[in-house]
Amino acid sequence: MTARTRAAMALAGLSLIVAIGCSKSESAARANAAVTAQGPTKVTVDDHGFTPSEVHVEKGKPLSLVFTRTTDKTCATEVVFPELKLKKDLPLNTAVSIDVPTEQSRTLAFQCGMGMYRSAVVIQ
Repeated sequence: MTARTRAAMALAGLSLIVAIGCSKSESAARANAAVTAQGPTKVTVDDHGFTPSEVHVEKGKPLSLVFTRTTDKTCATEVVFPELKLKKDLPLNTAVSIDVPTEQSRTLAFQCGMGMYRSAVVIQ
C-alpha cells in the first residue's frame, strides 16, 4: 500500500467520523429544542444537560417543571434558579417537581449547581 493510498484511506475515515459526529449533534439539537408548556412539563437531566433547552409558557398559566436526572455522568446533580434563590437536589431516577411563578413576563434561567448546563423558562 502506497503512502498516497494510506493518506486517502485516513482522510476517508476522518470524513466518516466527522459525518457521524455532526449527525449526532443535529439529532441532539432537535431533541433539545424549546417546548411550549402544557401542564406538568418533563425536563430530562443527563450528560448533555437539560432537555428541553427552553420551556415557553403563557403569563399567568400554572407551570410545574418535573426534573428527572437519568445519569451519574453529569455535574447536574441539582437544579438552581438563581433569580428565585431556589436550589433543589436531583437524585438519580427520581422525579423532582418545581412550581415556577408565571405572574410576570420574563426569562427565568435555571442551571446546574456549577453553572455549566443552562436552560430557561420563557414567560410571555
